[in-house]
Amino acid sequence: MSHVLAAVAWPYANGPRHIGHVSGFGVPSDVFSRYMRMAGHDVLMVSGTDEHGTPIQVQADAEGVTPRELADRYNRVIVEDLHGLGLSYDLFTRTTTGNHYAVVQELFSGLLDNGYIVRKTTLGAISPSTGRTLPDRYIEGTCPICGYESARGDQCDNCGNQLDPEQLVNPRSRINGETPEFVETEHFFLDLPAFAEALATWLDARDGWRPNVLKFSRNLLADLQPRAITRDLEWGVPIPLDGWRDRNDKRIYVWFDAVIGYLSASIEWARRTGDPEAWRHWWSADGQGKDANGYYFMGKDNIVFHSVIWPALLLGYSGAGDKAGQPGRLGRLNLPTEVVSSEYLTMEGRKFSSSRRVVIYVRDFLERYDADALRYFIAAAGPESNDTDFTWAEFVRRNNDELVAGWGNLVNRSISMAAKNFGAVPEAVELTDADRELLAVAEAGFATVGDLIGRHRQKAAIGEAMRVVAEANKYLSEQAPWQLKDEASKPRMGTILHVALQVVRDANTLLTPFLPHSAQKVHELLGGTGVHAPMPSIVEVEDLDGGPGYPVLMGDYTVGAKWERVPLVAGTPLAAPKPVFRKLDPSVVDEELARLEAAE
Repeated sequence: MSHVLAAVAWPYANGPRHIGHVSGFGVPSDVFSRYMRMAGHDVLMVSGTDEHGTPIQVQADAEGVTPRELADRYNRVIVEDLHGLGLSYDLFTRTTTGNHYAVVQELFSGLLDNGYIVRKTTLGAISPSTGRTLPDRYIEGTCPICGYESARGDQCDNCGNQLDPEQLVNPRSRINGETPEFVETEHFFLDLPAFAEALATWLDARDGWRPNVLKFSRNLLADLQPRAITRDLEWGVPIPLDGWRDRNDKRIYVWFDAVIGYLSASIEWARRTGDPEAWRHWWSADGQGKDANGYYFMGKDNIVFHSVIWPALLLGYSGAGDKAGQPGRLGRLNLPTEVVSSEYLTMEGRKFSSSRRVVIYVRDFLERYDADALRYFIAAAGPESNDTDFTWAEFVRRNNDELVAGWGNLVNRSISMAAKNFGAVPEAVELTDADRELLAVAEAGFATVGDLIGRHRQKAAIGEAMRVVAEANKYLSEQAPWQLKDEASKPRMGTILHVALQVVRDANTLLTPFLPHSAQKVHELLGGTGVHAPMPSIVEVEDLDGGPGYPVLMGDYTVGAKWERVPLVAGTPLAAPKPVFRKLDPSVVDEELARLEAAE
């Protein structure tokens, strides 16, 4: 058994998340975590809502509420949506906790002590009409590097380079279009160039990463610049220094505090379990966690933060950059084992856009369709390594032709025939070559599918699992047990159905990481009892350090199926099954396209 950290990107709490978001960070991380637990690994899956920064401040001002009130609202919405999808977090928390503030400030202090954070006077943008600070993300202009006309003041989404707003050509406010004024202001900067050599050595040693992630990350090292770690903001983590911590106009910038959430959530989880040092099994580079592996899941727009900036913070805190230094009180910390980045999901040929209403939110989707239908689409046709388009026609086709007519049909007809003719799992008498071949195909799936999930090839993995389903459907059609009606043929009918049911059980285990809701149903249809696919729970907790309470996702994942064949027991009672999946009427496509058109 090894310790496996599943570090899942933090959804921003300025609104509900749409299905494009969860296709990048949500479902892939849950499939991986469920499989790794089933395979016997000690998994810690953590994340939470990212709640600081300018967008929340600006939106709260527009709505006449405080940033905390806005964050509270969407924190709960997101928790409920991720719960509905069955995402098995050990802890899904938030960044507005006393615990998170303390961990962020500890890393800030450790980096400062080791010389990797420096003070600089720079130019800050001011809105001429209001006199208020205009944050980088709310300044837009032409990128001085690639010429992209909609670059932001902190980063160009076209070429991926970090920017400062004063570098933009023809800068303008995204709030009201005015040209900002730039004035001198003092801030703290992360000395990223001091990590160029250490990051290059680390990236060169990465093996098995998706090529696009590795290439993009290496290219970023060519022109690393110091990056501001504080900003002129009212909403964020206070700067832990005398003369700064009580100021209302300076805060730690959200990009710095959000990535530290992986560590702070792990520490919060440990504190909530009653063993405050348990987090070290996944994080400590010395001792307990030296053999642990950490996998970070996100969309491709977050690669830079996880393959360059977060490793730099960990290196600097551990005293491992050009300036050396001593580890902070948390000790030397593990760097990511792999950054698992998905591409973009579009919708009906267009980029998801909440403002333009080209969107379907997770909550709305789950009100009309089953969670496993969405999980299946993301796993089988999602943006694993290429941008992918979600269309309602393809969603309905995959649901009806693959889930219902393929997997659901196999479950229903095999259990129905066994229940009708035997009332229980029949006994297998004498196996034929065809029986053995199908059983061998199913058993081989554990190694094949498991290896693919472990290497983050989930599209191929679910394809292999569904290949087992197809082979079982073919076997039933060829063996035609329904034709064996006389008493003399009944032992053969029983053998065929026993083999089919065993393969249903095997296939259900192979599909459990992808389809946990339906996997529990199939487990029970086969006469199983207890928890097969454990689910998260929404738990209302108090802040461990005296702040207001909030909802979290937690769960007991020590129970459930293992990644192995479990032989069926002849004589286990069976009842006539209920359909596992819902067939969708083709009219759904027109209805959803009409909704989309009306929203726009």
